[in-house]
Amino acid sequence: MKHPVLDLRSDTVTRPSAGMRKAMSEAEVGDDVFGDDPTVNRLQEEVAALLGKEAALYVPSGTMGNQLALKAQTSPGDQIVLEDGAHIYRYEAGGPAALSGLLVTCVKAPGGRLDWPEVAAALNPPDNVHCAPPALVCLENTHNNAGGRVLPQDNVLRIAEGAHARGLRVHLDGARLWHAHVATGLPLAELAAPVDTVSVCFSKGLGAPVGSVVAGDRDAIIKAHRFRKLFGGAMRQAGILAAACLYALEHNLERLAEDHAHAAFIASGLDHPALKVNHPVDTNIVIIDVEGAGADAALLRHLESRGVLGVGFGAGRVRLIPNLDTPADALDRVVGALNSFPGADA
Repeated sequence: MKHPVLDLRSDTVTRPSAGMRKAMSEAEVGDDVFGDDPTVNRLQEEVAALLGKEAALYVPSGTMGNQLALKAQTSPGDQIVLEDGAHIYRYEAGGPAALSGLLVTCVKAPGGRLDWPEVAAALNPPDNVHCAPPALVCLENTHNNAGGRVLPQDNVLRIAEGAHARGLRVHLDGARLWHAHVATGLPLAELAAPVDTVSVCFSKGLGAPVGSVVAGDRDAIIKAHRFRKLFGGAMRQAGILAAACLYALEHNLERLAEDHAHAAFIASGLDHPALKVNHPVDTNIVIIDVEGAGADAALLRHLESRGVLGVGFGAGRVRLIPNLDTPADALDRVVGALNSFPGADA
């Protein structure tokens, strides 16, 4: 009997549920460029309140949310500092340089857990005319490239305090901040309180088809609103999409704990000499380090032959992300497929 394909490439691969589609079809809409879409307005107000921020802006993607936050809080030629594996640096197509003319300084931190001493050491002296003036520090919680690690709140507090003391602002890429909230039990507003701006994504673990929100102080969001138009992200009757995000918030937030448990099950069941999970599984991401030249590609082919899809995540790494569409009774099949890997030369 052939099993259905389990798609663990990302938590972005989910399909809207029947309930979510119904909410979308019934959404009250207007022209959001004129500020007339009531469903978009409600989403923005609800997310701003959840995150404890003055204002929020609905945008098509997490990448756009991050890039708007950078653009709204910097000037061309400024320096920003972030962790070396950060999504903003690694996976946003060179946006900081291309869209905002920024100098990016990367800092390596174990497990992606950036802290103030590393940030302070990387900042250019603000009064040296030979250097790009520092303007912004960027954080990521949870940290995708580090295996969904939760950034300790103490680190966030130290970084924000140090940055603000130097007149710098702080942006938090919180695409999976929902997962940090569920994993730690800390309120979303507490997680976002130390930073000036924060982005959150609905098309990952929460299962909506489209959309992110960037939130912050009113002045920053006013600027981001203008740059959203500049970047081509202004939409019209976007309430159809925002309704899916509202549905996701109501129905899919607390169930993220299931995805965390599924990821932990896969990692704990792994028993293969060439495959290791070398990070604590804090949330929903499992990154498998694969020994041997070409073994990562071989592992992906082996998994696919058994109906499991993963994704290469750099040399010698394969990523699996249990998601809303991953049934619990299929997890044994995932573990079995991993443990039966014959190696790159088979």
